[in-house]
Amino acid sequence: MPESDTQHANGSQSEDGDIEKDLRQEAINDFANTGPVQEDLEQHARQKETGLNEDGGQVDKQATQVSAKPSVHSLRSIPNGGLQAWLQVMGAFFLFFNSWGLINTFGVYQTYYESGLLSSSTPSDISWIGSVQAALLLFVGALTGPIYDAGYFKTLVAVGSFLVVFGQMMLSLCKEYYQVLLAQALCVGIGAGCLFVPSVAIISQYFNTKIATAMGIAAVGSSFGGVIYPIVLYRLLPRIGFGWSTRVLGFMMLVTLALPNIFMKVRVLPAQKRQIVDWSAFKEPAYVIWTLGGFFGFCGLYAPFFYISSYSINTGIMGPNLAFYLLSILNSTSVFGRALPNILADKFGPYNMLIPCGIMTSVLQFCLIGTHNTGGIIVITLLYGFFSGTFVSIPPTIFVMLAPNRGMVGTRMGMGFTIISIGVVVGTPACGWILNAAGWKYVWVFGGLTTMTGNVLIFISRMYRSNWTLLKKV
Repeated sequence: MPESDTQHANGSQSEDGDIEKDLRQEAINDFANTGPVQEDLEQHARQKETGLNEDGGQVDKQATQVSAKPSVHSLRSIPNGGLQAWLQVMGAFFLFFNSWGLINTFGVYQTYYESGLLSSSTPSDISWIGSVQAALLLFVGALTGPIYDAGYFKTLVAVGSFLVVFGQMMLSLCKEYYQVLLAQALCVGIGAGCLFVPSVAIISQYFNTKIATAMGIAAVGSSFGGVIYPIVLYRLLPRIGFGWSTRVLGFMMLVTLALPNIFMKVRVLPAQKRQIVDWSAFKEPAYVIWTLGGFFGFCGLYAPFFYISSYSINTGIMGPNLAFYLLSILNSTSVFGRALPNILADKFGPYNMLIPCGIMTSVLQFCLIGTHNTGGIIVITLLYGFFSGTFVSIPPTIFVMLAPNRGMVGTRMGMGFTIISIGVVVGTPACGWILNAAGWKYVWVFGGLTTMTGNVLIFISRMYRSNWTLLKKV
């Protein structure tokens, strides 16, 4: 046999041996849940490597047959498609629709409260309602992550659905600031928090190579919620009043949340229950720096969501009839920002898609300082919707990437979003305080600087993850 053919044959045998060895080890990790079983499997694996049994005889070359109990760690068992998998994406779409979609709607409430129901309160006081609501959505993830890992997915979705609808209905009866804070900020915020981590963690059980695409499609639900809810609210307010307009939104939530409660289910549970905090995560530079980057990024990200309509009205750039639609315009382009970059993230990596889009959210906020006409505001709103959509939708995929295994996704995600929630809760009230103290210019300076700081930290985390290699999918 020629030397090249011999080398090729030997190389092929080596590669086959490596593949067989990897598959055998994965089988051990997947199905050996008790000590004796694992020992037997490992002993068989050692015998298979040496080609001998205990008596010195030849071992059968066929792979060990193990009863196939799905494992959260097994990448081979992930379907990556099929009816059941895409039903989870549909369910997650409506969970996003009624969690982040509500957060993205608050800018309309902010503008209405300033001139109507809560006109005696300052913009900073009013923004506390939206920021607490958004922060609770993330903070409650610290509890719902381990609860999800423990197998209470259906319970979380049911409780979250009830609280969101109940809080919305109670909001329709509110007359005072503290009542709005209790109903809209606390009740709806806690309910949305119960929905958020299950909506993103469940997808990692059904998708592997297509996870960013699936996550992006699900995250589009928040954009649709941010488009539909503000338009419905604004169109109904002058016709049927605040109370019934709010109830109509509550009934819409009730119907759309029925679908995930019916169709969504966990494919596989972790082998053991997880702790609320995985302290080992704080020893990983990529995770720690990524989480700090998210803290600063989200601190300034929502300034345009809360204040773009008020800014346009108060500065005389446009009238209320058009300004009220700015939030829907922003969320409409966010649909594409959540979908397209996530599809590309499967090919180029989530970090590589997030960082340039995050930088643009900072640049566009600085651009608002010098924009004083209707056309310019609309263009910036369109662009900001696209790039901010990427910044909101890709982080769950990065948390999945940074988790040591799929069984820790819920815990790691909950920990990270708890820290990020602190940035959300202080960001927009800080903008309101800056507005009262220094004017609109410094609101956008604050938003631009904090988001840029966040993106610098995220870039450093990306470099840690890629072992300081710039041209790498990560």
